Amino acid sequence: MRSSFLTQVILFSLLLWAGMVLGISFLEAPVKFTAPQVTLAIGLGIGRLVFGFLNKFELVFCSVVLIGLFYNQASFKIVFPALLLALVMALQTLWLLPALDARALQIIAGQVPTPSNLHHVYVGLEVFKLGMLLGTASAVFRQRTVTDSYQTTAVHS
Repeated sequence: MRSSFLTQVILFSLLLWAGMVLGISFLEAPVKFTAPQVTLAIGLGIGRLVFGFLNKFELVFCSVVLIGLFYNQASFKIVFPALLLALVMALQTLWLLPALDARALQIIAGQVPTPSNLHHVYVGLEVFKLGMLLGTASAVFRQRTVTDSYQTTAVHS
């Protein structure tokens, strides 16, 4: 049985999550380094804190979305991108963020870490995640619209 309220919660979670990714990963992160008094070490310290909190909120949103989709018995074409989002979250949480955090701590301590593409991988995953969030939200919205139209037609028949 599909819950209209739960569908709204799923949509809200997906879109708020997408907004947080846009606001933090693509706006706050690069802009903070343009402030005149923000050194690389200070910017990295702020980034560690902000991205740590963002990750925790994203894990909550991801859980809400997955539980809601499974409870609502969503179609595989909606569940699959949500599972890809969960995979990205697992990669970021268990591997990528800890590795970037370790590099940031080295830089903050005045060390020079070996060259790495980890930051590019993170940005690539953020772009992918944002696309999946918006695409999944669009699919949930379209399914909601079709379901609402069907229920309205069935009631008036």
